[in-house]
Amino acid sequence: MPTILAVDDTPQNLTVLGELLSHDYTVRAANSGAAALQLAALQPQPDLILLDLMMPAMDGFEVMRRLRADTRTRDIPVICVTALNATEDEERGLAAGAVDYLTKPLRASVLLARVHAHVELKLARDRLTGQNAFLEAEVARRMRENQVVQDASIRALARLAETRDPETGNHLLRTQQYMRLLGQLLRTHPRFASELDDRSIELLAKSAPLHDIGKVGIPDHILLKPGKLDAAEWEVMKTHARIGAEAIERAEHDAEQPIAFLTVAKQIAQHHHERWDGSGYPDGLAGDAIPLSARLMALADVFDALISRRVYKAPMPYERAREIIVASRGAHLDPDVVDVFVAHFDGFCDIATRHADTDEGVAAKHALVAGERPPPRAAA
Repeated sequence: MPTILAVDDTPQNLTVLGELLSHDYTVRAANSGAAALQLAALQPQPDLILLDLMMPAMDGFEVMRRLRADTRTRDIPVICVTALNATEDEERGLAAGAVDYLTKPLRASVLLARVHAHVELKLARDRLTGQNAFLEAEVARRMRENQVVQDASIRALARLAETRDPETGNHLLRTQQYMRLLGQLLRTHPRFASELDDRSIELLAKSAPLHDIGKVGIPDHILLKPGKLDAAEWEVMKTHARIGAEAIERAEHDAEQPIAFLTVAKQIAQHHHERWDGSGYPDGLAGDAIPLSARLMALADVFDALISRRVYKAPMPYERAREIIVASRGAHLDPDVVDVFVAHFDGFCDIATRHADTDEGVAAKHALVAGERPPPRAAA
């Protein structure tokens, strides 16, 4: 049954209220303001408070003020029950937060009708609040579920490209972390602040693993060639940027609504080999005409390529890779992006070390690409 808290300093009045209400409600009684505040906070909390205004020590107005100031009790409806019948007293009670005002002597039928109406309203409001909380939780659950599916789809697409590429999966993880770090470091830079917030930085990191997805369209004899590519082979290799962008664009067209990460992923796939001086590919963009996402990816990809083992080269020391990147400032790479990379070089080295390729992982990857059985794991 709903719970009513009756507050009155006169025992006889509490007895009368109890007799009138106990058939339909659980009735608690308090003979002072202090006791009322204690009982109002106990679980289960009352669904309605019948509050006498004329009490010693702490009157009903002060009780209402304290009820409204406490987050635990502020939403409990209060009906003032008092011998004060002046208009100004009623106005004061309602202004203090009461939902209704009854004057003594009480008429049983009026009291029961008012109590019933306000209890039903309170219970309806509680049900609505519960439904809203459920709907909010369900929306949040669905959003988390969609996010998991989206992230898994991105990883699956990236892994598809990886199965034909001698680079290891840690390359994808490292470049993703480089992108997130670059975005965080540049978000307060005057040139980039308008393009970088929490959401856009997360989109950069989410999209980064798809930067080389177009390599699935490159023939094995070129993609896996251990030596230097000749001019004709190089022209074919360069098409991976456009192949990747076109594949992502088709996915965009198939979607029922715009998907932000696909837009960013397409920019990265198509333009991460553009150069600041305009000598890159596939479109020969220069300077700020190159999307910011692609400029950040260019640095992340170059740094990781330099420090990683490939079928055609040994890994390069971090410091030597930094020297090469500094030398490319203003030619290959955006000068301000290079500057923040150099200023926070240790952070990039930490990522590279934390997610370094193991010899076992590299060997297994090369065997997978070659269509061979991966070598057995070393004993622990």
